[in-house]
Amino acid sequence: MQAIIRAAAIAAALTLPFAAVAQECKSRGDLDPMYCDENADLVADTPKDPKKLKTPNTIVFTYTPVEDPAVYEKVFKPFTDHLAQCMGKKVVFYQVQSNAAEIEAMRSGRLHVGGFSTGPTAFAVNIAGAVPFAIKGYEKDFQGYNLIVIVKKSSPFQKLTDLKGKKLAHTSPSSNSGHMAPMALFPKEGLTPEKDYKIVFSGKHDQSVLGVNSGDYDAAAVASDVFHRMATRGQVKEDDFRVIYRSAKFPTSSFAYAHDLEPAFRDRMLKCFYDYRYTDEMKKAFDGADRFYPINFKEHWAVVRQVAEGGGEKFNSEAYAKESKREEEARKKAAEAKKK
Repeated sequence: MQAIIRAAAIAAALTLPFAAVAQECKSRGDLDPMYCDENADLVADTPKDPKKLKTPNTIVFTYTPVEDPAVYEKVFKPFTDHLAQCMGKKVVFYQVQSNAAEIEAMRSGRLHVGGFSTGPTAFAVNIAGAVPFAIKGYEKDFQGYNLIVIVKKSSPFQKLTDLKGKKLAHTSPSSNSGHMAPMALFPKEGLTPEKDYKIVFSGKHDQSVLGVNSGDYDAAAVASDVFHRMATRGQVKEDDFRVIYRSAKFPTSSFAYAHDLEPAFRDRMLKCFYDYRYTDEMKKAFDGADRFYPINFKEHWAVVRQVAEGGGEKFNSEAYAKESKREEEARKKAAEAKKK
């Protein structure tokens, strides 16, 4: 009940009239009325009014809640210590339990910079004024991932069409690899979600993988990087699974800052990110990535937007309110299932 109430509150907040906060601007594209995009780079412009700019004494940072946030707070500790020293500010890791909670935290001004999952990044841009600036990467390229469909190696399934009428898990409605990409890409492979199989939302990628491992699901659509990290940590054995589908490369989670950070403060913070090199523990956690690789939303998220458009998805307030409610309900069902 609390999850649904929380989702309803978010939905209500997002559907309130924007008259009091809407900005007058020449163009805003798909952004909410509280933001402008006059340079057409698809992200919110820095406010022109100096009074609206923020220079926080305490920088609030978080990372996508795809898996246990407490794990990532520990993994990112060397970096948050570096950021605090580099900026001469206190840095706090803010644990979030859902994509909706992370997006709402930035929208409301409680979050200054953080990592957003691939799909929710576009909602964060349009709904919360997030400005993506980096992806985990290497010296010459950014780190990507594929949508993969996994089955138990002992199962008879060899291709997507073998899953008609079976139990196939998606993660959450706002997830790119866990839901939006399957909705757009699977029909071309002869498997139409909701028509050829009933979608079951697990809540998270790791829960989808564990569900296939335990036999709760016949198959699952998950991000390849999450799957490989779980195997590296010993949570599952990669050899126990078979990958029967692999998509083209998608960017991994983005790192984005709040659009209203004071420019000099923002630029100094970005340099702290770009100059940092990951610790061995971070490299292990992030499949060998060793740095924050510079990117921009318009170019690097084009494939994600194309998938969304192909599946009839939009990244506006109405869609976000709907997806937030569905995500909370999926999380609640997953939590109840774990208790049984």
